[in-house]
Amino acid sequence: MMKRQLKLWDAIMLVMGSMIGSGIFIVSSDMMRQLGSGYWLAIVWLLTAVATVAAAICYGELSSMYPKAGGQYTYLTEVFGKPIGFLYGWSLFTVIQTGTIAAVAVAFGKFTAYLIPQLNDAAPIFQRGEFKITWIQVLAMGVILLLTYINTRGIKSGKSVQSFFTSAKIIALVLLIIGGLFLIKENHFSENMAYSWDAFQNLKGEGWMGISGGALMGALAAAMVGSVFSSVAWENVTFVSGEIVNPQRNVVRALVIGTSLVMILYICCNYIYLSALSREEIAFATNDRVAIAAAEKMLGHTGTIAMAILVMISTFGCVNGLALSGARVFQTMAKDGLFLKQAIPNNKFDVPARSLWLQGIWASLLCLSGQYGNLLDMISFVIVIFYMITVLGVIIQRVRKPEIERSYKTFLFPFTPIIYLLIGTVFCVLLIIYKPQYTWPGFILVLIGLPVYYFARGNKKND
Repeated sequence: MMKRQLKLWDAIMLVMGSMIGSGIFIVSSDMMRQLGSGYWLAIVWLLTAVATVAAAICYGELSSMYPKAGGQYTYLTEVFGKPIGFLYGWSLFTVIQTGTIAAVAVAFGKFTAYLIPQLNDAAPIFQRGEFKITWIQVLAMGVILLLTYINTRGIKSGKSVQSFFTSAKIIALVLLIIGGLFLIKENHFSENMAYSWDAFQNLKGEGWMGISGGALMGALAAAMVGSVFSSVAWENVTFVSGEIVNPQRNVVRALVIGTSLVMILYICCNYIYLSALSREEIAFATNDRVAIAAAEKMLGHTGTIAMAILVMISTFGCVNGLALSGARVFQTMAKDGLFLKQAIPNNKFDVPARSLWLQGIWASLLCLSGQYGNLLDMISFVIVIFYMITVLGVIIQRVRKPEIERSYKTFLFPFTPIIYLLIGTVFCVLLIIYKPQYTWPGFILVLIGLPVYYFARGNKKND
């Protein structure tokens, strides 16, 4: 039995810290290239905000019904059975959690290299053909292993790092937004919004081309991949439910407060981007670093340095939140006989150290692969599918098990889960029709989990 050491504040910091990584500082560039209109950019972010908060509200009911470690894995297992729970856990370990940790850690490395150009300029440590190991990748691995070690020293160590870095990046984001309101010399907001419902695409810098119909639907889905990826990982707080004080109340409060505050910050940040930069400056910011481009417009070179430090703080805290929470799922799976049994025991600090190290080592290896970025783009489909299945579970349990005690019930049920399911379905269907390259890799990854599940079950029976 784990000690309950995380209070409401810690849980909110975990939600916000896991969500705010590198995405908000980067993805709006590609979104603008896809849609070419500040109007459509705003609509996609608003849709993502509504969907994210709606899903978090729904998860709150499940967290009040099953307030134990494992979170979403536990909900899926309870509602749909072990095979679906395992496929989620399998996807989480192979790429969703570990791949996100790797990508955010490398983002930390890249923004560090912005401050220390020698990291960019140094020759690769190893290179054979297209495969290479750079100092940025090594730095990313070092960050992952350092934070894994800190989290093995007890939940207090992990939560202290989380609270400090999350508080720092929230304050910095707020200062960016407030500063933007007063320091923008030439406001481009009206110009960027003037295109209204007209949409344009310019993926390679060869000129804007008007799009409508199917092309617009595909562009909306591709743009939403960016906003969705910037807005996931809030469910990480459910993974540590077994260590939260009064989880029936505090998990749902953390989910709703945390996601709402982050989405407000994201929308305000995009208002600053649309005000500080022209359409071309957003779409073609160097290396998609739209936040640095905006900061440079406001404060010159000083602004770019400040923004790079902000992103380093943000990504460091995000990696910590993901590392802290993900290991609890793999420990719960191990207890169910669906993961390596070595991941079960806690260490003397009462945390699942072996599960943390397994997660940290695999995430570090993904840093070396060089492919995690593409894989993450393609796995957003899988993340939303599992979100939808979990939200559907709220409706199913209302019908199937109305007698289970619920200290919290979904606000505006059944409209809230239906809103999420509608937005999620449209997103996934558009990706399947117009951007199949975003969907098939995810399907294949999940399907590979099926034989692994039956192999694991067979081994357990033979034990």
